[in-house]
Amino acid sequence: MVRSGALSIQWYPGHMAKARRDLAKAFPKQDVIIEVLDARMPYASSNPIVTALRKQKPCIKILSKADLADPAITLAWVRHFENQSKERDPALPSGPVIAIASSSDRLGETKNRIPELCKSLVGHPTGPGRSVRAMVVGIPNVGKSTLINLLLGRKVAKVGDEPAVTKMQQLVTLPSGITLSDNPGLLWPKISDSNVGYRLAFGGAISEAALDYETVARYGAEILLERYPSLVQGRYKLQELPATGNELLSEIGRRRSCLKSGGVVDMHKAADVLIHDFRGGVLGRISLETPADLVAAAQVDEQDDEDPLDATEVDNSE
Repeated sequence: MVRSGALSIQWYPGHMAKARRDLAKAFPKQDVIIEVLDARMPYASSNPIVTALRKQKPCIKILSKADLADPAITLAWVRHFENQSKERDPALPSGPVIAIASSSDRLGETKNRIPELCKSLVGHPTGPGRSVRAMVVGIPNVGKSTLINLLLGRKVAKVGDEPAVTKMQQLVTLPSGITLSDNPGLLWPKISDSNVGYRLAFGGAISEAALDYETVARYGAEILLERYPSLVQGRYKLQELPATGNELLSEIGRRRSCLKSGGVVDMHKAADVLIHDFRGGVLGRISLETPADLVAAAQVDEQDDEDPLDATEVDNSE
């Protein structure tokens, strides 16, 4: 399912505008960039501003929440990023990339591997005044602060289920000696591919007040019906699969007693059930996109020549 056109998001907090300017100033000082992505939608959760700013700097892509994503598709994404890095044109503004999947059952492996990767990618000896400087970046609610706390071994970054929890830069030093900075989750003001916007909203990266809740749920329902029909059928005990996302929401509403007076289905409540079932992983391990979906996304990108660093916005946070 592909929807074309730009998606207008009326949610761009003032602190994001400031974070965008701060990132532009901080990137040149970093040795390696750690970009945290949502394993269920690695492309949608990859910020084009980060790509534009990091240029030739090496990057570690952390596919977080991998325990919620389809394992076969997550593996395909890791291979995609690895192949993309091997095949990159040295003349293009992008440095080497390493991708790893991170899940709740492999936290120890993630904690040990990231510092080693940072040092190997940077390639200079550490010591007094020579510590590796790494920056953790990503969109809201993708798991940046969780990663910071994991690497440090204690809670220093605030973690929450709502987007835009981190409001300012935080600087910590890891036991390995690496200097690590955490930044507020950063979106971009204009999302050219509406599929990206809907996936972000369905996964929880965009405030629920910014988009029509039922429309987002219908979009997610259609993906689930197309790619994971057996999981949908099992979760909601359906004898037959509905033909459309709207029909699925209606069926969920009836089965979960999301009813208004007169027995009319409350579609907003039904949408809430589906969205929270997906985000909580109770539907099963689901991915919203595959590397093959990048073909359609590339066609949308060709129609949009706007530089992600050119847009201006008003900072209302000060």
